[in-house]
Amino acid sequence: MAAVMTLPVQGARPSIEIDGQRNATLTSSMLRLDIVDSNDGLARCELLLGNWGGAEKSGYQHFDRTQIEFGKTIAVKLANDSLFEGRISAINAAFPDGSPPQIGICAEDRLQDLRMTRRTRCFADATLSDVIQRIANDHGLQAQIDLNSSAHKVLAQMNQSDLAFLRDLVRGEDAQIWSEGTKLRAATRSRRNGGIVELAWAGTLREFRVSADLAHQRTSLVATGWDVAAKQLARHEADEVALRAELNGGDSGLKILRDAFGKRSDTLAHGLPCNAGEARTLAEASLRHLARRFVVGYGVAETQATLRVGTKLKLSGLGPLFEGDYTLTFVHHRFDNKLGIRTEFSCDRPSLGKGS
Repeated sequence: MAAVMTLPVQGARPSIEIDGQRNATLTSSMLRLDIVDSNDGLARCELLLGNWGGAEKSGYQHFDRTQIEFGKTIAVKLANDSLFEGRISAINAAFPDGSPPQIGICAEDRLQDLRMTRRTRCFADATLSDVIQRIANDHGLQAQIDLNSSAHKVLAQMNQSDLAFLRDLVRGEDAQIWSEGTKLRAATRSRRNGGIVELAWAGTLREFRVSADLAHQRTSLVATGWDVAAKQLARHEADEVALRAELNGGDSGLKILRDAFGKRSDTLAHGLPCNAGEARTLAEASLRHLARRFVVGYGVAETQATLRVGTKLKLSGLGPLFEGDYTLTFVHHRFDNKLGIRTEFSCDRPSLGKGS
């Protein structure tokens, strides 16, 4: 049987910059690259480089700590477009049998500062925007916030890192946090402007698999708590109305579940809303989170810097059920010398096409 040739997804080699200067030696010695980002924030980069022999000196190339050093800023670019920017937090080495020595670099973006700072404290009469601004100031970051949050009587950070605390808070208000250089960004998912990228199957979209699954869908979600000031129940039941802006003419998992199996309501066990407004926010944010996981896709695309978490995808060539609009939730840019550079990703949406 004749051997099957494996063609590269894309032959372009990303370039590496250290402290803002492009480094040709590191770029040419790159063996593998992984850049990973998700809805949770905190993008990370792992690089594997050859570490033996060169035109200017023999022996080990990158053990002098002049270029590869803790705390230095490292950026990865595709042409002039940035794929990652962060600071070096780990250096490792490998000495494989039968192959030259290798050196590895691990880096994280500026949310690393928040991950490594643990506190116990309370914020009184503060909005989510107030808390994000305070934490950004604590870490010397510039906050850019696009939220319409109401004030909470008390928000308690109990032996949590600043990053874990913010992740918990924004999840309850259907928002996300991420960093761009020295900026701490926060926005609701619907307002996160990641741009629009069009991908066509068998073209720029090389592979795709997708599933529409009712297992975790509910026809409505109820959030309940107690309003101490008003001395009454704080309750809200969220239903498909909370999703209509995202359906784009398709059928939601809530509707399909109700039509196929009947009403399936659920009550949130977590969260203690202190008034009707908080109950509504919690119920609708939680329902949208569940509903968006109805249709989940996993793909491989030709790499472009615009493929970022929050980007709106327009996928074509997939048939009437599954083509259309999605939101990127996970991005993994990968490079090796065999397949070149490609991007693996996850995306989701709350609706299924009506069919032909």
